[in-house]
Amino acid sequence: MLIPVLLGFAAAFLFAASAALQRSAVLVVADADTEHRANRHRLPVLWLIRKLLRQRVWLAGWATNLLGFVSQAAALHFGSIALVQPLLVTQLLFALPMASAVVRQWPAARDWLAALAISGGVACFLAVEGAAPLDGSPDRGRLVVAVLVAVVVVVVLVQLAQHRGPLLHSALIASAAGMCYAISAALMKLTTDDLLVRGVLATAIDWPGYALALSTLTGLLLGQQAYGSGSLSAAIAVMSIVNPAVSYVLGMLAFHATLSTEPGPLAASAGAAVLLVAGVFGLAHSPTVQRETTRTATHGVYPVTDKVPGKVAAPAQPPDTCAQE
Repeated sequence: MLIPVLLGFAAAFLFAASAALQRSAVLVVADADTEHRANRHRLPVLWLIRKLLRQRVWLAGWATNLLGFVSQAAALHFGSIALVQPLLVTQLLFALPMASAVVRQWPAARDWLAALAISGGVACFLAVEGAAPLDGSPDRGRLVVAVLVAVVVVVVLVQLAQHRGPLLHSALIASAAGMCYAISAALMKLTTDDLLVRGVLATAIDWPGYALALSTLTGLLLGQQAYGSGSLSAAIAVMSIVNPAVSYVLGMLAFHATLSTEPGPLAASAGAAVLLVAGVFGLAHSPTVQRETTRTATHGVYPVTDKVPGKVAAPAQPPDTCAQE
């Protein structure tokens, strides 16, 4: 058991480090956009992607993220999903001091307690026997419907995030990213099964692999926006909650997973919910998170310039001299 546990913790650390590195690069690139042209769009990070690709720190973040996936895959090879997945939630605990380094202040005790509550709640939920979200055989028809519904929900969340405060904007975008990651997990399971049973050619001409690539890319881009417009720790917390929650619903609807009605699992689920609510409330009202959010919104890729003090407003368009003449 020691090997998958160590690999799981390593993956969690690498995912947190990747998010911190990429967020740092996003802030640098956004600060270089002195006229804040990117911030006029709904997802400013999309307009900065070409500049980000030339940032070594951002590329280092992608490489670190890849190492995290390798560590996660190795952990899942040596251990079970029920053991490894709860360990990955500890990335929030790693991300908290990394995020606090931006404001040069060590996290307060209440921040650690909130992060522990969220991590413990998600880990408890994932470890409940019978609550594994993707057990059972997939129903392709239902999965197609689930993917289409997810697309609509992601679009709605991105739309709702517009003209919201930095913390809420980041949380809504992070929710959309978490939903994409959950869809990716379902499609990854389906694609892997097809690859092992039907072969490479059949998998290459089937739709799940391409949908998997699209959902993963969308989730990564939305994650960049969430990190670069609000609090890193808060964004990771939201994604850590939304991802398994949506995966659970997908398991019920599209994979014919059975809901456990035993007293033990139900009590554990209720306890997990209490921990999650307490942790989210604590992080949302954390002074450290508030300071981090304000700094990120001022220097990052928050799309509404007129709601953040310190933002440089977009320059006014020069008058049409031809019309005046």
